[in-house]
Amino acid sequence: MENSEIVKIVATVLALAVAIIGHEIMHGYMAYKYGDNTAKNAGRLSINPLVHIDLMGTIIVPAVLFFTGAPFLFGWAKPVPIYIREVIKNGGYKGAIHVSLAGIYYNFALAILASVLLKYTDLASINSLFEYFLVLFIFQSLIYNVVLGFFNLMPIPPLDGSHALSYFASWNRWDKVVNFYSSIERYGMVILLLIIATPASQYFFAPIRYIINMLG
Repeated sequence: MENSEIVKIVATVLALAVAIIGHEIMHGYMAYKYGDNTAKNAGRLSINPLVHIDLMGTIIVPAVLFFTGAPFLFGWAKPVPIYIREVIKNGGYKGAIHVSLAGIYYNFALAILASVLLKYTDLASINSLFEYFLVLFIFQSLIYNVVLGFFNLMPIPPLDGSHALSYFASWNRWDKVVNFYSSIERYGMVILLLIIATPASQYFFAPIRYIINMLG
């Protein structure tokens, strides 16, 4: 199809933006449900993408990955401000865990929705550029929401999974686990970079391929 490459780029960028921006909004929305107005007062519950853009995570990193031919794009939005003490006061550590995992709930829900839509899509009947765009958007949404959901679920600071596990440990008074996470928090990004940049990544991210294949 004419302009198919442009359509593919637009669909990919839009799918990634919906995944990463929605992820952050859901953290703020869940905190709001537990009585924390911080994100709402900062205007971060808005669907306006401009208030969520992080120069490095939303623009530079995805662009570099795209133009270097990476197998998939990755990125992040500007983190929403949350006053977790207010959440814990109103919802306990259970509330804090839900706030930590809210973005992951969102990503996996979108991935499942995309999977259902793809199963009921007749690819052979696509006969317009707009239909081609929609199918690509749905397909890319499946991929990127699985990638972001699984990646953020990893129990490594500063990812959401580490926060959820730390709050769960505090809830159950597992002080050694809480202290462990406090001690490695400053090294979290280094650990992540080592995982991503070494052959260990193929084993660490193997479940992502499995989940995508299962849903696709």
